[in-house]
Amino acid sequence: MDWYMMNCELLATCSALGYLEGDVYHREPDCLESVKDLIRYLRHEDETRDVRQQLGAAQILQNDLLPILVQYPQDKVLFDAVVRLMVNLTQPALLCFGKVPADATSRHHFLQVLSYLQAYKEAFASEKVFGVLSEKLYDLLQLDWEQRQEEDTLLIERILLLVRNVLHVPPDPTEEQGVDGDANVHDRVLWALHISGMDDLLKFLASAQVEQQWALHVLEIISLMFRDQSPEELAALGQGQAAAEHGADTRELETLRQRELAEKRARALQRPSRHSRFGGSYVLQGLKAIGDRDVVFHKGLHNLKSYSHDLGKETRRVPRRRQAAPEAESPRRSARNVRLFLHRFCQDFLEGCYNRLMLLVKDQLVREKAQQHDETYYLWATAFFMAFNRRRGFRPELVSETVGVRAFHFIEQNLTSYYEMALMDKKEAATWARRMHLALKAYQELLRTVQEMDRSPLQAVRDSSQVIKSNIFYLMEYRELFLALFRKFDETKQPRSFLRDLVETAHLFLRMLERFCQGRAGLVVQSKRVRRKKKPRATAALTPQPPSAAELEELWAGLAPQLQACLQGEVPLPEDVVPFDAASETPVEEQRAEALLRIQGCLWDAQAPQALRLLRSARDVWPEGDVFGPPDVGPPEETQLLREILFAPLPRHAPPEAEEPEEEEEEDEEEEEETMQVSEKEFNFLDYLKRFACAPVVRALVLLLRGYARNSPRTNHCAARLLHRLARDLHMEALLFQLSLFSLFNRLLSDPAAGAHQELVALAKFILGKFFALAATNKKAFVELLFWKSPAAVREMTEGYGSLREGEGPGRSRVPPWTPQEEQELRELYWKYKEVEGEDVIAAILVHLPAPGRTRRQVVKQLVRLGLASSAKDFPQERKGTRIVLWTQEQEEELTRLFEEFQGSDDVLGNIMKHLTARRSRARVVEKLLGLGLVSERKELYKKRRRKGHGAGPAAAGAVAVPSQDSSAEDGDSEEEEEDDEAEEGPMEEHYWPPEEGAGQGLAHRLHQEGLAGPLRWLENCLRRTAGDREEDGVSHPVPLVPLSEENEDAMEDRRFQALLRQLGLRPPASEQESFWRIPAALTPQQLRRAAASIAHHGPDPPEPPQGLLEPPRCPQDPDPAERLPVGLGSDSESEEPVPVPSPVQLGTKRRRELDSEDEDDGSSGTELTLAAPDSQGDEDPQPRGRQKRIRRVEEEEDEED
Repeated sequence: MDWYMMNCELLATCSALGYLEGDVYHREPDCLESVKDLIRYLRHEDETRDVRQQLGAAQILQNDLLPILVQYPQDKVLFDAVVRLMVNLTQPALLCFGKVPADATSRHHFLQVLSYLQAYKEAFASEKVFGVLSEKLYDLLQLDWEQRQEEDTLLIERILLLVRNVLHVPPDPTEEQGVDGDANVHDRVLWALHISGMDDLLKFLASAQVEQQWALHVLEIISLMFRDQSPEELAALGQGQAAAEHGADTRELETLRQRELAEKRARALQRPSRHSRFGGSYVLQGLKAIGDRDVVFHKGLHNLKSYSHDLGKETRRVPRRRQAAPEAESPRRSARNVRLFLHRFCQDFLEGCYNRLMLLVKDQLVREKAQQHDETYYLWATAFFMAFNRRRGFRPELVSETVGVRAFHFIEQNLTSYYEMALMDKKEAATWARRMHLALKAYQELLRTVQEMDRSPLQAVRDSSQVIKSNIFYLMEYRELFLALFRKFDETKQPRSFLRDLVETAHLFLRMLERFCQGRAGLVVQSKRVRRKKKPRATAALTPQPPSAAELEELWAGLAPQLQACLQGEVPLPEDVVPFDAASETPVEEQRAEALLRIQGCLWDAQAPQALRLLRSARDVWPEGDVFGPPDVGPPEETQLLREILFAPLPRHAPPEAEEPEEEEEEDEEEEEETMQVSEKEFNFLDYLKRFACAPVVRALVLLLRGYARNSPRTNHCAARLLHRLARDLHMEALLFQLSLFSLFNRLLSDPAAGAHQELVALAKFILGKFFALAATNKKAFVELLFWKSPAAVREMTEGYGSLREGEGPGRSRVPPWTPQEEQELRELYWKYKEVEGEDVIAAILVHLPAPGRTRRQVVKQLVRLGLASSAKDFPQERKGTRIVLWTQEQEEELTRLFEEFQGSDDVLGNIMKHLTARRSRARVVEKLLGLGLVSERKELYKKRRRKGHGAGPAAAGAVAVPSQDSSAEDGDSEEEEEDDEAEEGPMEEHYWPPEEGAGQGLAHRLHQEGLAGPLRWLENCLRRTAGDREEDGVSHPVPLVPLSEENEDAMEDRRFQALLRQLGLRPPASEQESFWRIPAALTPQQLRRAAASIAHHGPDPPEPPQGLLEPPRCPQDPDPAERLPVGLGSDSESEEPVPVPSPVQLGTKRRRELDSEDEDDGSSGTELTLAAPDSQGDEDPQPRGRQKRIRRVEEEEDEED
């Protein structure tokens, strides 16, 4: 499309604006409406920006809009509309297209719009235009806030945006090819802005109290004004340093002249004095041609140095993704009058506006009132004006707002954020790199300002500098910043100018840190360490936490009326509640336990009708044992039974974990939880410098030095100093033994102008000397030139290969390599155990593998590498409790024989478990006995134990089968048994009862004879003192027993002393929140005195108790042994986990029955659920239940060994 052929409607609209006759513009009557129509057309333009391009091609802004603006400023409505239209026309091309288009067509439109913007900028280089804008802005700023209308505020903003848009237009490189000192378009715009007085208005907006809302607009305009300027050159201007500036140019020209003369002399020496018609042919010995012969050279000897095999070849193209990042526009020297004006502007801005404006801008950035990425203007202003202030005559009070720990923190945060975004947002990595460069220059200028403060003659300034440095060097983030930037430097995303500033800033930071450490012994800094600990994978669902006692009481208060209504027939009961599923594979006994849990769940959910219907249905299904009440139970008994079920601590199983697909080679990997550990350590500068001794840092320095001829002397000095630190200070010269660096040294030493780089020449000679000295003893040094090296490789290279001890070097945390012998042994073990049925192949291999020890994952990975397995999924790790062990015929016959042998004993199951050859869990043995038909129900396997009551009676003499809590501790090696144990460890309530007369007297006497008379007296005094306090106060609270002496503390840890405390009715720590035993509040003063009297020493020894198991004291509410619940009540036939069920006959009793073992005969067994106290032998340890089981298993193993 030809953009010079305008659209008809657009052409008619532009014609209705008016016409220019000479220097006078005559507007048409419809001029205002035409301007509004143009604004409307721009609002509806397409993605090619067709309207914008047609208006640019017709030069509407130059020929119509600017003349209207200049000649009709008094027409407020027209002026406002024209400014609004020009703001739209001059907005940056990046805002129009979003980004630089990638396709050719869109990129052409982008460049076309950019060319029109450059023509607009040249038209704005007029004093008349900026004069009109300045006068209008001045008139608006003269209005008070009460007089200023909303239209006036909008016009102020549009004028500022128009100035911003004009200054933002980039220069045209094809048009502006003048030398430094010549005035380009940007300089002419700045000069027009200065002549019109716009710069003074900008300074007023930056400093006025009532114009705070324009802070970011002003800062953006100022940053665009100084876009091409160097703060150092501006600061040197006007201070009598023109001669110094001229001298710098002279030295640069002299260097170039010396280089040219040296090249001429070299060519003259190579050229023979007599001209020869024949160049001759030469054979280059040692340099092979394509074949096996030496190269034949057919040119003169003076051309020999330029010979290469690459002569005549086509230059290899570098892919775009590997090309170096383009450099930003380098600063240029503007016309002298423009530089003088900018110099005065910087002085006035620093003295009257800088601190205030930067405070307002930072406040808006912190409060997120600014637009996205507006912090880049803040970073630029920090770097530019602080550098100007430092070079012009350092005055710290002028830049006090941006000097301090908070400024360091703000810049470090933004720099880190840009760094992380550059790593994540790969497509916009170059943009993030430019922002990172701005932050880095601001950080560098802060460091230079702090360094300048150290040289201040004022003591207060020097003290402030010390405070800032102590804070900066203490925090780890500032010390690790440069290491991270070096390691992630990418020359395809970040330009060489970024690397130059990075090297200079790192050199400055290291020098300041080194001087700060000098004379300070024991400098302490902060250290952060990431600790990774493995945590088990979260289960798919967690067991719901039971309500507290108070919540249950409140819940029952709401359920009681509902139950009463249901019992009276006012509320119908549901009919679709079934407690039993005959088709289910779940055993009947287990379904009974689940029915209890369902009833309790309905009560927790306040579903009283469902709970009552479920209770009655379960009573019909399981009438035996009156678990759900007798058949003729009445409404009051049903209400009481439901209440007991609601308050009963029924054990609940956690739901099984959902099977998740296991990733390859990570089937048993646990998640890692990272925690940041902050500590302090003594700082060592050399240890910190060793962090820079790595390949990325050296590679970046070599890359920067490749352009040593173009670098400034300051840049070459910083790079050479960093290399010198690594080589000389750390004694790691071999770290620089790299072929690319040696190639650079060769080019440097053969450079005719090498005299201007004496520091680099000295470094090159030092490194080369060290290399050839090492090559005399280590012939592999020449091969090492091909590789970048780490400190570990440097040590091996200099001290001998294999000098690193185990655990040192980069492989200290890696897996030790597999030797050929180990691989062969692994193959043999794999083929040996591969065909073994029912056995874990990896577990068998791990048992027979020699040292060093290997993990399961390492073995699996090596099998996959060797091709013996396709993936890690071929070796799934067996999940706990899911293994089904089959019984062989011989094992079934052995089990039958053992049952017949011990059928008449008191502990059938215990004897079978002791003599069984194969290790099985008690649950599996019971299931097999039931499956073989040897027993009809589980109660036949209960251990029969004669329990002796305190009173003689026929009920006490009867043998009652009582399950033990510790019955599952027999087989500690079984995975299934571990699951049963874990299932038993549900939440339980502990009940304590008042001690009976003379309780614990015999145990107290034995403890007195063993030397615990002191702790017993202390305990007696505590009981009597508590009894007296409760009589005096009339209030009872739990009283902790706090042992203050070492003797009493040791006694409280004695298990027999703890057994005595239990017999006296004292309570152990209920949870991890408690540390001491307590005297319960339920004990009356009389009971406490009786307990104190029972442990008092009375002289002669009491008679020894009869041999056998001692009977623990009973709770007064506990029924006699003859009245105990039926044997099968609440038992779990599958997992042998007892389900406590409240009895409708005896309220408050919670009993459960388990399979017992023979260990109960010697007093090491557990007791009944919560109501039975430990035996008088004191074998009970008040530890968590899991720990009790581990202790009991150890004791059982010791008994079996004996």
